[in-house]
Amino acid sequence: MKQDLSMMHGSAGAPARPTVALALGGGGARGLAHIHVIEALDELGIRPVAIAGSSIGAIMGAGMAAGLRGEEIRAHTLSTVGHRREVVNRLWQLRPSSLSEAMASGFRFGQFNVERVLKAFLPEAIPQKFSDLEIPLKVVATDYYGQTEKICEKGDLRKALAASAALPAIFTPVRIDGRVMIDGGIYNPIPFDHLRGLADIVIAVDVVGGPDGDGKAIPSRIDSLFGASQLMMQSIIAMKLKEGAPDILLRPDVGRYRVMDFLRAQDVLNATAAIKEELKRALEERMTAPRLT
Repeated sequence: MKQDLSMMHGSAGAPARPTVALALGGGGARGLAHIHVIEALDELGIRPVAIAGSSIGAIMGAGMAAGLRGEEIRAHTLSTVGHRREVVNRLWQLRPSSLSEAMASGFRFGQFNVERVLKAFLPEAIPQKFSDLEIPLKVVATDYYGQTEKICEKGDLRKALAASAALPAIFTPVRIDGRVMIDGGIYNPIPFDHLRGLADIVIAVDVVGGPDGDGKAIPSRIDSLFGASQLMMQSIIAMKLKEGAPDILLRPDVGRYRVMDFLRAQDVLNATAAIKEELKRALEERMTAPRLT
């Protein structure tokens, strides 16, 4: 199939290959499944003309937009958040050395400063500024008091990523342009709507999942919190799909994993591996369809 798709490059006398835009959704550790999608596009020689992402999707999208290949993102993930000792070491280095430093950095008991956490875990290849990216990127955050979404496309990329990943109750909110921002997935779980008209084919990846269990057990306090967020986000996604679905919608099998299951990174990747071939088949159908050629 890779050979078939490669014939659709814009070489002399051949039709131009349809352009692709990519929307990567939020879902915490479930979003590690995005790595398969990036690897599939790498293997097909496809570079999106635009990427949009919420929360973990914004982080993964930033890696691709910065020029990292899927295999590089995979290796970095498994060696950092997927490695217990490395996680402990990096989080320990983030501890404030004094009470005054803690207060100055916005420390709150029970919450982490997401900007500092990302600084410790993001690949060095992800730049500080949007302008240094190779592919245009739209990062979605939620304006807490404005009750709307904030699309970040220029300026401080790492601050935008932190805002988009500021999961309530886990991370402290982030200020952008004087506004208080929280997790982008709260308002727009899969921002494919911001890619309409930018490419021939829009791919969206939903890793929100839903509460997993036998239907009888009472969930814990934290599971109830995250599960309620999942239900809310799935409702938002359903309404968006009624207004207009993306050309390709992928839903990896992520339901059994919790939002903060990053230490199970290898398990998440193993369980969602089938999504790579699913995307390749879907792209083959779309790219060889008469309406696109």
